[in-house]
Amino acid sequence: MKANFDYTGCNVFIAGGTSGINLGIAKAFSEAGARIGVASRRQEKVDAAVGMLSNTAGPALGYTFDVRDAAVVAEGIDAFADEVGQIDVLVSGAAGNFPALAHDISPNGFKAVVDIDLLGTYHVMKAAYPHMKKPGGSLINISAPQSVVAMSHQVHVCAAKAGVDMVTRCLAIEWAPEGLRVNGVIPGPIDGTEGMARLAPTHEARNRVTASVPMRRWGAPEDVARACLFLGSDAAGFVNGTVMTADGGWALNGAPLDFGGAA
Repeated sequence: MKANFDYTGCNVFIAGGTSGINLGIAKAFSEAGARIGVASRRQEKVDAAVGMLSNTAGPALGYTFDVRDAAVVAEGIDAFADEVGQIDVLVSGAAGNFPALAHDISPNGFKAVVDIDLLGTYHVMKAAYPHMKKPGGSLINISAPQSVVAMSHQVHVCAAKAGVDMVTRCLAIEWAPEGLRVNGVIPGPIDGTEGMARLAPTHEARNRVTASVPMRRWGAPEDVARACLFLGSDAAGFVNGTVMTADGGWALNGAPLDFGGAA
């Protein structure tokens, strides 16, 4: 089912928008008519995404930066805004994950996930703020079920993503008087993503994930993209500070998996 949203004339930037869920989000906004900017750490992934996302609104624009580097993030988002003007929708989706027990995670491993997920989200939000359309701009953070459900082998991700959700809520309070809305989306198990390939790498593990989702299926990047299309649109004009799920009810079921066992 295709969502009918018209983003013709809008400028949309997706941090991390070169693979998996985030590329699916970028593709959905592109198909809805938006001018697109994407960013990633790897130039080859940026180039591939830009080639895929060019549309009748013009060529997509790509930037190479690591969300952990605030100054470089700002340079990239500044460059996109200089090229296209105000940003209508900003999606922050860069993330890192690996399964590990708490006592086995090195300090650097824990820090790397927090730096990418939590600090990276803050860096993107802060860099985008001066360039957002005011009023009317929409900022969307891609979270994870780990923000609301405690999971074994995921303490680093649970801590980081819980922080992301609070960044979303705090910025929603601070920036709403200027006409900006800040919301989040929690995807469930999404097929074709690097994160789920790490967490459920075998056929048996995939079957356990499927059985744990009330809808008895995995999601697709398009399922998350449709939530973002809604949150970025006037249809969500009074939706602010919400972290909504697109997970088939997985979190309601407690996401009952030990990802160390699933691996």
